[in-house]
Amino acid sequence: MSYLDELNDIQRQAVEHISGPAMIIAGPGSGKTRVLTYRIAHLMELDIDPFNILALTFTNKAAKEMTKRIEKIAGNDARNLFIGTFHSVFARLLRNDGDKLGYPSNFSIYDTQDSRNLIKTIVKEMGVGTDLYKPNMVHNRISNAKNMLLTPMAYIQHPDLRIADEMSGRPKTGEIYLEYNKRCFRSGAMDFDDLLFQMYQLLVKFPEVLGRYQKQFQFVMVDEFQDTNVAQYAIVKKLAEQHRNISVVGDDAQSIYAFRGATIENILNFQNDYKELKVFKLEQNYRSTKSIVDVANQLIKKNTNQLDKTIWTENPKGDAIKVFCTDSDNDEAKKVVDSIFEETLRYHYQYSDIAILYRTNAQSRAMEDALRIKNIPYKIYSGTSFYDRKEVKDMLAYLKLVVNHKDEVALERIINYPTRGIGKTTWQKCVLLTKQYDTTLWEILSDIDRPEYKLKKRVQKAITDFVTMIKSFASLLDKKNAYEVAADLAKASGMLPKLYDDKTVEGVSRYDNFQALLNSIKEFVESDEVGTLGADAEDKSLGSYLQQVMLITNQDKIQGDNTISMMTVHTAKGLEYPLVYVVGMEEDLFPSKMARSSRDALEEERRLFYVAVTRAEKKLRLSFAYRRFKFGEYITCHPSSFLADLPAQHLEIVGKIRKPQSAYARSNKTTTSNHNLKPIQKEKNIPFSNDPNFHPDDVSKITVGEKVRHQRFGTGTVLDIEGAGKDKIATIAFSETGQKRILLKFAKLQIISNG
Repeated sequence: MSYLDELNDIQRQAVEHISGPAMIIAGPGSGKTRVLTYRIAHLMELDIDPFNILALTFTNKAAKEMTKRIEKIAGNDARNLFIGTFHSVFARLLRNDGDKLGYPSNFSIYDTQDSRNLIKTIVKEMGVGTDLYKPNMVHNRISNAKNMLLTPMAYIQHPDLRIADEMSGRPKTGEIYLEYNKRCFRSGAMDFDDLLFQMYQLLVKFPEVLGRYQKQFQFVMVDEFQDTNVAQYAIVKKLAEQHRNISVVGDDAQSIYAFRGATIENILNFQNDYKELKVFKLEQNYRSTKSIVDVANQLIKKNTNQLDKTIWTENPKGDAIKVFCTDSDNDEAKKVVDSIFEETLRYHYQYSDIAILYRTNAQSRAMEDALRIKNIPYKIYSGTSFYDRKEVKDMLAYLKLVVNHKDEVALERIINYPTRGIGKTTWQKCVLLTKQYDTTLWEILSDIDRPEYKLKKRVQKAITDFVTMIKSFASLLDKKNAYEVAADLAKASGMLPKLYDDKTVEGVSRYDNFQALLNSIKEFVESDEVGTLGADAEDKSLGSYLQQVMLITNQDKIQGDNTISMMTVHTAKGLEYPLVYVVGMEEDLFPSKMARSSRDALEEERRLFYVAVTRAEKKLRLSFAYRRFKFGEYITCHPSSFLADLPAQHLEIVGKIRKPQSAYARSNKTTTSNHNLKPIQKEKNIPFSNDPNFHPDDVSKITVGEKVRHQRFGTGTVLDIEGAGKDKIATIAFSETGQKRILLKFAKLQIISNG
């Protein structure tokens, strides 16, 4: 069977449409990854050189999965495709041509923490106060400016931005941006936003480079187009300008990253830039039940700013969407965890089948406490990243400095770690020398014994030994792979012995993390997985490893362990689970208080809830609390107005709806009377019995009519048995908890008597 035969009609049309611009509007669960993958494979089947195909994604995981799928259809040539995240692809291109902008080919990439540390240093030097100019706030301001393609001078001269900064009491933000850019450039470093900003500058300032890439990339494809920002779309438009074979895949209803600079206008107004655009709507959902799809459709229809489409499915109706009304956040957590316990016991869901989603990370605490009480394993995503741990960042700083001696952020971090007698006073004196002699810190350190520097002999020797060590490892970069360099440097730097000698509980944990980092480098070197970006897949150098680590996305960290997955809705985008709990469905939480500022903000919050709803395959559970503990006291909460957007016929209310105080009731006054939306009594939560006389019996030959006892559900009568062998399912009417269907091979039942 041809790979094309696996597609439905509209999917196949989208795959086979090759020439000219195309927009594939892909609803949740509609097979967009398959369409994008098969479209690339189809190009290769038509003898298009893979070197001429560029596909941009938002996660490395998506890029790797696409490459593997394409390889199954088109063979090993798939390894020559340019598939990767915007940042990884542009980093690759900037390695080749960044020298035209004055950057070294081995430039460092600063992560968010590196950037904020540098901003903190600049703010201190300027003496304007870190309390007012908080590094995270200034960094966000600079990041937004770069995503809008504003240079520091353009930012300083922009009247609206200047007024906004003055009104916020931070008029020096533009000057900090200017100095920050100078420091990054001097260090031979780019931050995440520079990988976009500088890529655009390269294409604009050097027409010959633009022409070369336009000639190479004859077919340009963009995944998750609704998440692109101004800079990303501007670059893509330039690259596709010559051949106009640009295809974008996305869903405006899942545009949820405005706070990162993403603009929904890119997808809404795409047709204005390409009048000959061909539009394909993938509206069939293969993921979720009909109830979930209907609820999602009804929800998103409330938005006015959207592309016209209606998602549908041939899947079964499935369970109703349960809404848990709870007294407090702790009560909510208990109800959710009790429900999880029940679902795993009765329906045999694995923990890995289940996700708990929330609007803010702060909501995880109560859920964690309740899960621990039940001994249910869980994992929180988007917490502290492994690569943000101190011992890991320290070692990465050593590796970055070996690759790029100009990296002043890395240099400051480890010049005196482990302690080698180069204190803050010496460091500050060296910084002053860079200004006095208009040179870099590395140049100062490399010639530290100059008499005019007036440093003590002991300090001179410590610095000289440090510089010699870094240079000696740099000389090995072309002779050894990443792991060999890192393993030797771990010992020579003194980091490995220092961590090994610390036998405290925290010390052992830090040592384990350090070993895990070295193991990850070894895995990188030994891995033969399909890579991306053509020849880079075979590059096992230290520079290649550092680039890969610095460009890891949140979703790349999500593993398939048998644990409950806990994360914000933003983090969950692109994922799917059989059973999903969305907690904290309250006004000013979801939607957030910030959403009141404008219709656009409220519509983005509704799109975020739409994303949460459509993560669910089989079952969806929503919950809210009437009280939540904040700022040291309980505050009164009201059910989210979004709940009023949901069709009542698909909901099952568990618990008591309070009226008329409820914002839910006020915003949807006719719901109860018109739709008969009444609270449905939750079955009693019977705890496990500790009866010492309970002993499970062999139930393989159990018959209809027998009376049985279950540790949790109580006493009941077998009404029906279906299936055979290990797949037998018994329907049992329990007097305390109602009728249950139980898979007998997992059941622990005590037979009381025959009926």
